[in-house]
Amino acid sequence: MNRAAVPVALLSLATASPPHILAQDDVAEAARRLFQDRFPQFERMAGVFKTAGVRTRQSVQPMEWYLEPRGWPDRTAAYLEGGVDLFVQAAERALAGAGLRGADVDIIVTVSSTGIATPSLEARAMARLGLRPDVRRVPVFGLGCAGGAAGLGLASALARASPRAVVLLVTVELCSLAFRLEDLSKADIVATALFGDGAAACVLATDGEGFAEVEASAERTWPDTLDIMGWRVESNGLGVILARSIPAFAKQHLRAAMVCMLAANRQELGDIDRFLCHPGGMKVIEALESSLGMPQGQLDHEREVLADHGNMSAPTVLFVLDRARRAGLSHLSVLTALGPGFTASSVTLRRTA
Repeated sequence: MNRAAVPVALLSLATASPPHILAQDDVAEAARRLFQDRFPQFERMAGVFKTAGVRTRQSVQPMEWYLEPRGWPDRTAAYLEGGVDLFVQAAERALAGAGLRGADVDIIVTVSSTGIATPSLEARAMARLGLRPDVRRVPVFGLGCAGGAAGLGLASALARASPRAVVLLVTVELCSLAFRLEDLSKADIVATALFGDGAAACVLATDGEGFAEVEASAERTWPDTLDIMGWRVESNGLGVILARSIPAFAKQHLRAAMVCMLAANRQELGDIDRFLCHPGGMKVIEALESSLGMPQGQLDHEREVLADHGNMSAPTVLFVLDRARRAGLSHLSVLTALGPGFTASSVTLRRTA
């Protein structure tokens, strides 16, 4: 665990959602029309649309866009247009919340794993945000659902290493672009019932007063777990890898990993007032509560974010943090998320406001 020698303030946090709202009942009906004749197991799996814990999601394209076959050119164009728009919206809101402008940013960390952009998203957003030509850019790919927590840990480490620098973290994920009509698997059906699009941004610095201080960050990767979660790079886009064993794995292994991560900061599970978790799905939420010794139902912000936005991958845990902040952040919290690797990422936050 990386214990902060220099305090890093979390000055602001903001979220952004795309304009198209997908009601879960409408998605389920569209999926039935599309899949029931070509995927023999669809009816047996259709219950996932009711048990996923999702009511609505947001997407960068209207539902009709997803009902036609799409290849890399279409998906990439949608990623670049929708991703940059969300990037700018979230970044502008976070900067405004900190009382800053784009020209004040010294380091910008971009976390995104649902599309390919070279130049990366922050380069494409520089003019719209008014970023300086000498801003240091740190694009990060491949963190998946762990990206919100891991990105916050990375951004805080960069702020600590560069005193007085303003660090802007932006995470953007467009999971809906992985929706496919061809080569269906059980994981694709689950993804169709679960994933949405969104972005979140925050500003960090060693100078200034924020609503929390990043006290420590940590990661733990389990060996021989590469096939639990990730992407398959295929001819028509990214195909989801999503093992059924994720809830069971989290229930069995997360507690021990968290004990180790906290011990490096001379803390124990009992010291933490609130765990703020990435809500990968309803079964994952229940597994996290069980593994960390919480009563079932305690992860209420997580359930609310999942219901209103679905699983947006990396930004989702920052949506949870935003709800917790608005409701009144606990004195000592741990932000945590599981992602490809298979990896647990955590950030310890101490309330300051």
